[in-house]
Amino acid sequence: MSRRLLLAAVLALTLGASPAAAVARVPAGWVGMNVRGPAFSPPVDLSSEMGLMAADGVESLRVPAFWNELQPTRTATDFSLLDRVVGDAAARGLRVMPTVVGTPRWARLRAGDAYSPPRRPSDYAAILTALVRRYGPGGAFWSAHPELRPLTIREWQVWNEPSLRGYWSIQPFARAYVTLLRAAHRAIKAADPGALVVLAGLPNLSWVDLGKIYRAGGRRWFDVAAVHPYTSLVSNVVRIVQLNRGTMARYHDARKPILVGELSWSSGRGRVRESDGFLTTTERGQAQRIAQALPALARVRVRYRIAQVFWFDWLSPPLGSANAFDYSGLRRLEPDGTIVSKPALAAFRTAALRLEGR
Repeated sequence: MSRRLLLAAVLALTLGASPAAAVARVPAGWVGMNVRGPAFSPPVDLSSEMGLMAADGVESLRVPAFWNELQPTRTATDFSLLDRVVGDAAARGLRVMPTVVGTPRWARLRAGDAYSPPRRPSDYAAILTALVRRYGPGGAFWSAHPELRPLTIREWQVWNEPSLRGYWSIQPFARAYVTLLRAAHRAIKAADPGALVVLAGLPNLSWVDLGKIYRAGGRRWFDVAAVHPYTSLVSNVVRIVQLNRGTMARYHDARKPILVGELSWSSGRGRVRESDGFLTTTERGQAQRIAQALPALARVRVRYRIAQVFWFDWLSPPLGSANAFDYSGLRRLEPDGTIVSKPALAAFRTAALRLEGR
């Protein structure tokens, strides 16, 4: 073989080879993103942002579905915002898991509180039935949008952080929450027997509160557990998942998967008051923790049956808030409507794409 032909052959082999690092270490959809308030504001091109998410390694979304906005009165239902979110996500190949939360005035047990438990769990069950019929298999939304490849919603999360008074105003929560969970489970399974019922994400001493749900009779009424492991150390994120897994084993429920519904560190150090369970860091520290946390959870994915991990969240509001959560985004909305990426986005992209083998 001539020298020129040998060189050409070597180049062809080199350029055509698939590196070993291109093998996916996690299943499709494992790396997810929370999308909330700022992303839905008028200056934001949500479709373009979802395009960036998909390119940067996001494969699934956790989005709030506020019952009080979906059904402001008993006889009026408004799906417009959720239609927009589901449609934009489907166009980008992103699967959606809604968290159905927030009680309309007409349905509240405690009149002045948006996070009051519903007076009648059957009302909450009814909105879930409507949602499954709209976005689930054969749903009305997909029939109305034949231009979209149907990415039917098969995961439904029942409420958010009911162990906190801010999300479930009447404490203790477990018995009343399990009553709601039972009604939700029956409604979802009746509308789509193959759907997965996801337990509300639990923060703080999540493994203790998960035990309360089991003792209140919750074991039968969910398919996937969920945890929000807010802590200052990456190693403690894994430890919190382990503790929840231990609780599930004690109640003979170890076969069920668990998802990390909110993984995050705020970059608001120096701007917000430190709070227990959600410690802030710098923008550089936020990026470093992301680079460590996603691989750390991937390493124990099989051992602890971790179904998905959702970063909290994609987009932060402009600087100036005193709320630590408002510094959690990988990107930040500026006062003039432009959006800038934080160092955390590059760290997320690198970690996610490596795990996905792309």
